[in-house]
Amino acid sequence: MPGGSRVVVTGGAGFVGSWLCERLLADGSDVVCVDSLLTGTDDNVAALREHRRFSFVEADVCEGVPVDGPVDVVFHLASVASPVHYLRLPLETLRSGSLGTTAALDLAQRSGARFLLASTSEVYGDPLEHPQPETYWGNVNPVGPRSVYDESKRFAEATTAAYRRHLGTDTAIARIFNSYGPRMSLDDGRVVPTFVQQALRDEPLTVAGDGSQTRSLCWVEDTVDGLVRLAASPHAGPVNIGGAAETTMLELARTVVELTGSSSTIDFVPLPEDDPQVRRPDLTRAQRLLDWRPTTPVREGLSRTIEWAADQLGSRRSDRLPA
Repeated sequence: MPGGSRVVVTGGAGFVGSWLCERLLADGSDVVCVDSLLTGTDDNVAALREHRRFSFVEADVCEGVPVDGPVDVVFHLASVASPVHYLRLPLETLRSGSLGTTAALDLAQRSGARFLLASTSEVYGDPLEHPQPETYWGNVNPVGPRSVYDESKRFAEATTAAYRRHLGTDTAIARIFNSYGPRMSLDDGRVVPTFVQQALRDEPLTVAGDGSQTRSLCWVEDTVDGLVRLAASPHAGPVNIGGAAETTMLELARTVVELTGSSSTIDFVPLPEDDPQVRRPDLTRAQRLLDWRPTTPVREGLSRTIEWAADQLGSRRSDRLPA
């Protein structure tokens, strides 16, 4: 963002949102973080509160985005994002994708601001096309347990596109793939924090199915760089933002055990309903339009995440972690 921009980040106290706020401040923007703290935490932005260009507004975006004054960019990240949370809060998840997205778009429209929707690779569902290009429409079960998240993001994309077509709102859509790193909730059910926590506690790592399903992990700062580049560009998207390297869940589990020096075994558990079997972004569009590609190797990112998680768990086992 150009220095001096005033930027609103909904969901800014969440995992990716807090890293985005930090990046924007480093780039010279004034940042207004809006979060209900339903799944985000004040701890994620505690270090930013003393910054003179940072302000925090506790609010539910489904009831509007209470930000006055000029706004140059709106990043809409407010969403219940993890399996544990969206299965526990299905209606809240749907509302954030519908009412929350509309409220954030209304702020951008009346402010003449650029709007960026943080969507998800989950819009592709259990894909029949691999890797997934932005032109693929997806294979989503609209009534399954995951649908509250998948369909909330698909609705958010449709709403964002309609505002652009019919109201002329300057919008962009990013589809995020499996970001990971410090500040993830360790008990939110996503694969990296689950494996890391289990390994640090020497508990069995619970691998779903036979572990052959794949994901493409992306270090959170690489994800944020992609979001900022898209917001600073004239492009509408959608644009995939995700890891270039695809790994099976069994390979990931073994890597986490190795990096933690854990004595954990691996237990196989039933696959969740509608769990995608493959996931890897086609990054052609991101490279061509944004000159963006992830740069952090997965092993490096996992090592940094493990160090952070060990501190969070109070395990003080950094002396045991392999160099």
